[in-house]
Amino acid sequence: MGNFGDFQAAIYAEGMFGDKTPSITTDLAHLEEKARDQLTPEAMGYIVPSAGSGATARANREAFDRNRIVPRMLRNSAERDLSCTILGTEMPAPVLLAPVGVQTLAHPDGELATARAATALGLTYTHSTQSSYSIEAAAEASGDGSRWYQLYFPNERDLCASFLERAKAAGYTTVVVTLDTTLLGWRPADLDRGFLPFLAGNGIANYLTDPVFTASLSASPEEDPVAAALRFAQVFPNPGLSWDDLAFVRENWDGPIVLKGICSPDDARLAVDHGANGVIVSNHGGRQVDGGVAALDALPGVAEAVGDQLTVLFDSGVRTGADVVKAIALGAQAVLLGRPYLYGLALDGQQGVEHVLRCLLAELDLTLTGAGYTSHRELTPESLITAG
Repeated sequence: MGNFGDFQAAIYAEGMFGDKTPSITTDLAHLEEKARDQLTPEAMGYIVPSAGSGATARANREAFDRNRIVPRMLRNSAERDLSCTILGTEMPAPVLLAPVGVQTLAHPDGELATARAATALGLTYTHSTQSSYSIEAAAEASGDGSRWYQLYFPNERDLCASFLERAKAAGYTTVVVTLDTTLLGWRPADLDRGFLPFLAGNGIANYLTDPVFTASLSASPEEDPVAAALRFAQVFPNPGLSWDDLAFVRENWDGPIVLKGICSPDDARLAVDHGANGVIVSNHGGRQVDGGVAALDALPGVAEAVGDQLTVLFDSGVRTGADVVKAIALGAQAVLLGRPYLYGLALDGQQGVEHVLRCLLAELDLTLTGAGYTSHRELTPESLITAG
């Protein structure tokens, strides 16, 4: 693809000589404001707000603002190399698409558009258990692109095994087990509207297409969608999930296993002890625990504790290419992007997702160059200072 920063030159050329400017802003930090015009109040209430007072989500952004890049001069090259291999998956840049559920709240094509956009740019798509389209439908949309599967471990093991078997058969190579959402967090924006998409049958396509799940119903989901939604509500909560349950995932999955939601170095060490191949330092974008530690503040401790033993990835609060630089400098090998691409999806479907991803990659490339680096692999904690 060449240097990702070339996208900047293409935008200028179209503006100056083609009288064409981007239909979606290139200011990724302000996409949310633009997406508000396209999203229903219910969709905005589900996608944007976080748990409780929103303190954790604010802390995520404050941590990025507090860490500042220190540019170095006269160390550049005309060619940059952002390529990497993460848990056996080759990537053109250290950026993956985070698992985001119920994407049809943003656009009717939902996860299908997102999967196609990821493949178009060579990036890895991660399919959520709580998707509006099935494991198989998203895999078909992904085509020959790389894809990972995110698992919410249900409280019935035969259903969990079925999810993993389907993902394996559909070409997903890595399973991401989310640990921080065994119950939904306290989300006032949804509660005030009495809105939970799953109970309306949205975001549970993987369940409704699963043979183990449908066998437990007295009527098909088409015949009795309410009963199917209520059955989902029975199998989703799993507050008793424990470290010992990870052995079951390993028994049913022969590829890499990544644990999502790690913020404690002690939990990171337990991840090593229980055979994980990687962790994602994440607080679910602030959606689960109000008043929690900023994920970026937790990252250095986790990286120091286990970075030489397993792959350390990062999400929560990432909005720009500069944010990716900061997370990698603090110990992440790659970063997962969430809400921004969903805003792009709301604004222009697949093309909107592609636009957001191209902007992020271009900004990452140009920020690295401006800071004096030819590759993200050169970044270290000394690449940053902490503002007072």
